[in-house]
Amino acid sequence: MAAETTGAVFGQPVAIVGYAISEMSEFAEQTEVQLCLDVVSRALASSGLSRKEIDFTCSGSADYLSGGTFTFVANLDAVGAWPPIRESHVEMDGAWAMHEAWVRLLIGEERTALVFGSGKSSTGELSRVLTLQTDPYYLAPLGTDPVSLAALQARALLDSGKATERDFAAVAARARRAAADNPYAVPSVAAAGRGGVATATDLDAEIDALLAAEPVRSPLRPHDLPPVTDGACAVVLATADVANRLAAEHGIVPVWITGFEHFVEPHQPGMRDLTDSVSTRLAAQAAGIGSGGPVEVAELSATYSHEEIILQGALGLPDDCVVNPSGGALAANPVMATGLVRIAEAARAIRERGHSRTLAHATSGLCLQQNLVCLLSREAGGGQQPGDEGGQR
Repeated sequence: MAAETTGAVFGQPVAIVGYAISEMSEFAEQTEVQLCLDVVSRALASSGLSRKEIDFTCSGSADYLSGGTFTFVANLDAVGAWPPIRESHVEMDGAWAMHEAWVRLLIGEERTALVFGSGKSSTGELSRVLTLQTDPYYLAPLGTDPVSLAALQARALLDSGKATERDFAAVAARARRAAADNPYAVPSVAAAGRGGVATATDLDAEIDALLAAEPVRSPLRPHDLPPVTDGACAVVLATADVANRLAAEHGIVPVWITGFEHFVEPHQPGMRDLTDSVSTRLAAQAAGIGSGGPVEVAELSATYSHEEIILQGALGLPDDCVVNPSGGALAANPVMATGLVRIAEAARAIRERGHSRTLAHATSGLCLQQNLVCLLSREAGGGQQPGDEGGQR
């Protein structure tokens, strides 16, 4: 990329020019490095760029999942030892790694970026690992696991009158049916979806059957929880000059990032209204959801069924917007890659299914504490600049 990186150009539009999602499973035989190698190689191939043409690399993962110190460094084996790279890592979902790469490209010193996120949830007990995200003085010593906190949030939503347990089951039933047609869904969820039928009457029967199950943490039942998932995802970004060249030379369809923002709320769940997601709303507004036409497809990182209802309300999506056609996180939840998968799925909706404008959402922390919104379009447009909207990040 030496010829194209001469001279910084600030604020060029940035596009997704390649992406790849791994097969998802409840227990992957491959190592995390092997999962990353697969998606990195396929994402680069779909972009028309070689490894030596990547100016910046950023990854997202969590050492807590593997139980080792600096184990994310090993994942760089998937990128290759040569040529030397500019590299960064975030101890978060790969969607936040993509945000960092997007800002770097807007600054203009680099023109291309490789982003990947990965997680092997099967290597540990998530209920114990994710408890470490809670307040170390008041909540973690109690063993306040994420499912229990999610159940408190679901109960708050029920008590507010904004949703019913039947609404939760309807979200799960739709996710299963969507998973049946998604090659990147966990096989057991996809199989459950293929067992359903398409009529509204039978959907009601399916919901009744789901509601007959015993709660895991009242009011949440097994269908309201995400599957344990091992998987990875990679995305390749390029500035407008590179993206347009790749479109001309390789016939790829650039998917343009027209807005990208994230906001965070208080760490202590008791200090928030758990029936709403203020940070999601602020992130969407800052990213420009109100301009640029209607959102046709939304991929939301709703790791529990009730979260999809909260997120839809916070985003104010139009009635004809298709939500989680992939099945979302209820179909596959590779922790530390789920949000990046949502972005890749939203890009797929434009490049492979002909949609014009899509939205991807990622979340971090318990009970939707921190939320990210990425708006994608078939057209480049003016785009959003970092810092266009102030806020708590």
